[in-house]
Formats: sequence, structure tokens, C-alpha cells
Amino acid sequence: MKHALPLVAIAGALLVTATVAYRVGRQQAPPAAATPATSAAVLYWYDPMVPDQHFPKAGLSPMGMQMVPKFATGGGEHDTVRVDATTTQNLGVRIAPVARHALATGVTAPASIRWDPRQAVIVSARVDAIVNRLYVRAPYTTVASGAPLADLIAPQWTSAIAEYRALQHMQSADARALRDAGRERLRMLGLSSADVASAGAGDHASGITTHAPRAGIVTSLDVREGQRVTAGQTLMTINGQDTVWVEAALPQASASIVSSGTPVTVRVDALAGRVFHGIVETMLPDIDATTRTQVARIVLANPDGVLRPGMFATVRFEPAAGSRVLVVPDEALLTTGSRAHVIVSTDGGRFRPVVVRTGRSAEGYTEILSGLEEGDKVVVSGQFLIDSEASLSGALDRLDQDTAAPADAGTAAMPGDHP
Repeated sequence: MKHALPLVAIAGALLVTATVAYRVGRQQAPPAAATPATSAAVLYWYDPMVPDQHFPKAGLSPMGMQMVPKFATGGGEHDTVRVDATTTQNLGVRIAPVARHALATGVTAPASIRWDPRQAVIVSARVDAIVNRLYVRAPYTTVASGAPLADLIAPQWTSAIAEYRALQHMQSADARALRDAGRERLRMLGLSSADVASAGAGDHASGITTHAPRAGIVTSLDVREGQRVTAGQTLMTINGQDTVWVEAALPQASASIVSSGTPVTVRVDALAGRVFHGIVETMLPDIDATTRTQVARIVLANPDGVLRPGMFATVRFEPAAGSRVLVVPDEALLTTGSRAHVIVSTDGGRFRPVVVRTGRSAEGYTEILSGLEEGDKVVVSGQFLIDSEASLSGALDRLDQDTAAPADAGTAAMPGDHP
């Protein structure tokens, strides 16, 4: 009991001393709210090593790292990364200005050669008939204009020719009128004067020969000898080779600068050294749902027949020179699946990420549609290390959030930074 009283007295004295020391410290220490160099509200706290994890108050993260605040409005420097001159030099950081440049407008696209459908002629039966003989017995046979194609036996033709011949020697006015009507009937049945003459003088057993209306290649043969055909049925199709179609698939971004009348240069893989010149006849209105390309149709003259359907070609489009647009070097762009951004250099050795909207690319430059202004300075070398540090510090968080309510991240210092 005697020993307990001194112990109680000692404990009480220590408690009084601690209380006095606490109050003195409170009076001398700066307010806790003055620790961040900003008056902005703190949204949350996070570990710089794991910026995706958010915490309601300061302290140590589960990884044992001191957490830093995320401010609702940063103003000035909360969305920047600070790098001193020595570190910038060690990283090999290069800066390039945002300037205006006339991008090359030439576009190259793969293409293939097709028949020109306007050169195609269909040979059909004008009346019900029997195919007695075929002079063209296989598809892709080359025929000359006027060459015999097939002999057809047609009772309707035979009777019409017989009636016309019977009226030829009659001289009355009625007979002449009937003869003129008979000639018109033969024309309507698809028989020319040569066809009537080739039918013979009354013996029509061999039938009437049909002839090629133009020179070309028989691309389809739809009948065989001995086959019965009906009026209007297709016998064969002849395609001319005077012109061919070249169809080039253009990406949507490039299709916007090509239009009807654009000059083109065509090179064919199978014809090394040959160059063909033409113009775009039309841009087809539909977009391929799979490749997202638009087809440009070019009509090329083919007098010597060397351009054949199915050949692969490369088309170079040469539209008129475009105006000067805002561009950055391709190396400055950092792209992800959802956005493209650059690292902009500001005064005082600070860098900040900026989201941009891009356009066409050519000659190592990419058009900037929004996000930058002429005279801005962007990092073209070493920006990946700065971008990584910005991600760790949270400076990139606001780029992933809704642009209507951006949140700036706190300033982070790079290794070697000396404030």
C-alpha cells in the first residue's frame, strides 16, 4: 500500500506533463489543412504505385506507401509532371513545335481489274428454236465481229422467210405492201438481210446462222448443241476488251480526298514496268461493312488487250494539293484503345498530357483536328517515361474520365527532380 501511493503520484505527474506538452505543440504546429499547397478540395487519397485504388483519408496504403491527395480542381500544376533540366537531358527528351504543314495528298490503294460491263453484249434467241450447231464450243473463246456463233432451226423464222420470198416477184401494190410488212416482220424477229440470204433458197434444214455483234471474248456459254431454247433465252455473252474497270478499295479517311476526275497512275503486278494513266470515274456510294473501305472505279483504255480481269494492281491517286493544316510528328502521338494524346512541354520544365483528335497522316506527320494550337511544344522523344510517371502520379486519370467533369492530378516529380 505504501508503494502504491508513490506510483499513483508518478503516473499523475506524467499525465499532466503530457497534456501540457500536447497543448504547447498544438499552439506551435501549423494547421493540418496547410499541408497541401492548394485550397482545392481533396476528392480521395491514393497510392502513387496503384493509382486505381482510392481511399477516403490520408495514411499508408496496403503496400506501405505514403498516399497522396487527389484534388477536385487543380488549377495550374496539378495535372503536370515536373522534370529538371539534367533529367530531361539524360532521358533524351526532344521537343518539336506544333506547326502548319501541307500534307501530301497522294494515296496508294490496292486494286483489281474487272470486265467493263458496258462492253458486254448478250446473244439471245429471238424465237423458239433448236440449237443445230455451235461454232463456239467453250467459254473464253475469242471471236471477231461478224463471226458465226450458232445455227438455229426455228419454224417461225422459216415460215416468215418463205412468205417474204413468195411476195418478191409480185408487182401489185397490195403485194408490195405485203412484202414491206414481211421485211419488217423479219426485222422484228431478229433477222437481218444477211441472215435471210444465208438461209438458202427454200431449204432451211441447216437453220439460220447467228453472228457476233462485236469482237470480244465469250465469257459465258449457256447452251449446247441439240438444246431447245425459248424466245428471249440467253445463248452466250460476249465481253469487249477495249476498256476495263479498275476498282480500288480506299480507307474511309483517304476516300474523303478522292473524287470523280482525280488523276491516277495504275501499275499491274503482272506487267512490270508498264504504267497506265487514267482518272477516277466515280466513287461507289456504299461502304464495305467488313473492311470499312470505299471503292473508287477507274476506266482504263485497253487497246492491246494486255489488261485482263482478275489481275492485281496498285493505284496511286494524285488529288490536288491540300491546304496547310495543324500537324505534329507521328512520334509525338501516344495512343490507346480509347484515345490519342501527346505530352506538351510548358514553362519551368513541366510537362502535361493533352488529349487530341487526329486526322490524316502522311510523310511522318499527323493532322491535329483539336486539342492543340499552333506554337505549342510537344515531346517527340523520351515521352514514354514522362507518360509513365504521369500515370503513376495520377496526371492521366482525368483523361480517362468524362470530359464534362475532368479531375486534375497532383504534381509529381521525376527521379532526379530538385525543387
